[in-house]
Amino acid sequence: MGKIYKYIIEFITRFIENSKPLVIVLIIAVVIMGAANGYKYYNFTKNDPQYCELCHLMKESYLSWQKSSHNNIVCQTCHSMSLISQNSLLIKYVISGNKEHTPQKHGSIAPWETCKTCHLDEATQGAVSMRKSYGHAKHVFMEKIECKECHAASMHNFMPDEKKCMACHKDKGVHGLGMESFACLTCHVYGDTTAMPTKEKCLKCHKNIPEKAPMSSVDCRNCHKPHGKIRPASADCLSNCHTNQQTIGRHDKHIKISCLDCHKAHEWKVGEKLGLSLCSKCHEYKDPRSFIF
Repeated sequence: MGKIYKYIIEFITRFIENSKPLVIVLIIAVVIMGAANGYKYYNFTKNDPQYCELCHLMKESYLSWQKSSHNNIVCQTCHSMSLISQNSLLIKYVISGNKEHTPQKHGSIAPWETCKTCHLDEATQGAVSMRKSYGHAKHVFMEKIECKECHAASMHNFMPDEKKCMACHKDKGVHGLGMESFACLTCHVYGDTTAMPTKEKCLKCHKNIPEKAPMSSVDCRNCHKPHGKIRPASADCLSNCHTNQQTIGRHDKHIKISCLDCHKAHEWKVGEKLGLSLCSKCHEYKDPRSFIF
């Protein structure tokens, strides 16, 4: 037996010495094949959603992903795992089968941490960058609020959850008549340079407001407070802007009458036609133009 073993060793040694080029070629071929298969495995685990199907029933998730705005991004981009973690999980699955394992970070934690990788420079606010978007600048960069605190995560749909606004802004309920059910983003345009509603935004709904009137240049929210008092009272007019109005003309004689009894909102001027019906309620008609003298 010893002689046969020795003979085999000598034969292999002579074969290697006489076939060095062939051995080198074989070694190179094995290395290349190993590298190619290693890359295929790496690419499969990192870029192919079918890898996820080894553990997950994905039909419903796959369909929702196809309809989402992220349908050009493979699962692993957001549901990321390190090579060590994914191989460890794969080995556990092979050994123990389809048993329940410890909850994995790549399921619902990693995607939220990945948001800023793509959305740091551009947010879904037209061409406005996240940093220039007032809402993101305030909440993400100044307040350090995480994406998941404002966005809902309903099967690949990451729309803002306006119920979450009220978790922080508890005092911002809408009290205006007919506006109680309005969502925050109906008025507050999150992606603009300011989140405060502009006059143009208000006029998209309130179309009956005169475009040209004595106070048409005044911003709506100077008088109307949707989260407080939606309709101004006479006291608001006198304390906020018209502080000296009582000294002008006959206003001092009418001080007990509410401003809004004579001045109709968004028109304000008391002309002859309106004066005929208003003034005669209390006294003989007088030309409204004589009121200021």
